[in-house]
Amino acid sequence: MTKTVLVVFGTRPEAIKVFPVIHALRADARFRVVTCVSAQHRGMLDQVLEIAGIVPDHDLDLMRPDQTLDGLTAALLTGLGRVMDAEQPDWVVVQGDTATAMAGALAAYYRKLPVAHIEAGLRSHNIYHPWPEEVNRKIIGSIAALHFAPTETSAAALHAENVPADTVHVTGNTVIDALQWITARIGAEPALAAGLGELEARFAGKRIIGVTSHRRENFGGGLENIAEAIRRIAAREDVALIFPVHPNPNVRKVMDAALAGLANVAMIEPLDYPHFARLLAISEIMLTDSGGVQEEAPALGKPVLVMREKTERPEGVAAGTARLVGTDADRIVSEIFTLLDDKAAYSAMARAHNPFGDGQTSRRIVELLGHVEPAR
Repeated sequence: MTKTVLVVFGTRPEAIKVFPVIHALRADARFRVVTCVSAQHRGMLDQVLEIAGIVPDHDLDLMRPDQTLDGLTAALLTGLGRVMDAEQPDWVVVQGDTATAMAGALAAYYRKLPVAHIEAGLRSHNIYHPWPEEVNRKIIGSIAALHFAPTETSAAALHAENVPADTVHVTGNTVIDALQWITARIGAEPALAAGLGELEARFAGKRIIGVTSHRRENFGGGLENIAEAIRRIAAREDVALIFPVHPNPNVRKVMDAALAGLANVAMIEPLDYPHFARLLAISEIMLTDSGGVQEEAPALGKPVLVMREKTERPEGVAAGTARLVGTDADRIVSEIFTLLDDKAAYSAMARAHNPFGDGQTSRRIVELLGHVEPAR
């Protein structure tokens, strides 16, 4: 019998990590695939949908200026609930740690619909770092009937929470599937990522550092410290920083005030997925507070300095592909300069094994969805 699988997502990172699974499900006759987007992010989500060739079956279009987390959660619960009532899926698939994923799992639970969680088991063990993602993950972990853990570490975190062992499966992370897919697309169609050509020419001969920063827990003093570190790094003549600035005004106002007009800093609009993959490719180092970049950059041999106090991806730190540097400006500058000036230190991070996957994660997930009978 054909199983109906409802895939729920709403942000750009979710879209990147679920589109390989959607592609794999659509290619398998055992499944009827229904997609529902919340549009928790709108423009950045749509960019990924377009490149991945996905037209959502349901679009809740919930993004509103300055919406509160509780207001967003309420709208998600009711909107996703209506979709589930209409579709009556055999599985509800959510990814990661967003409000959309948490509300999708909760709405499914209220209807006794089984939930499968992609990227399950990530834990920082601090409910405010990252905030609110850590609690979102824990809520989903309490509900899900299938847990697709990216690594043995994330599986162990679930076992420690007494999640039934037969529901936990180590699959790798779908972000590696996505990165391999988009890299192949760019190889076949270079025009997809040609928009950075002007910056590449402008910074020819310089060592490029890619920057992303948007975490809620860094709003305020943390972002100000990050901006100060970038300003000091940019004083080096041999480097250039390319910084796709998140549209959140809490980020933009800080970065504009500190970095506008610096010759070695290119503050640009958020990049679509092909261009972000290109930024990873041309950067020597990634400086980030993002989660996904901690997984993506090592796949291309790029060291990652993580501007957070805690990470739910300790595998990268343990493997040596990532290093936690917090938001202290002196620490960030010191760590960047070490990688720029010490070839052995750089090589040790660049050559470390990426623990997050082999590009076959989506295939494993689809097989599990096909073989496991959902309990009601």
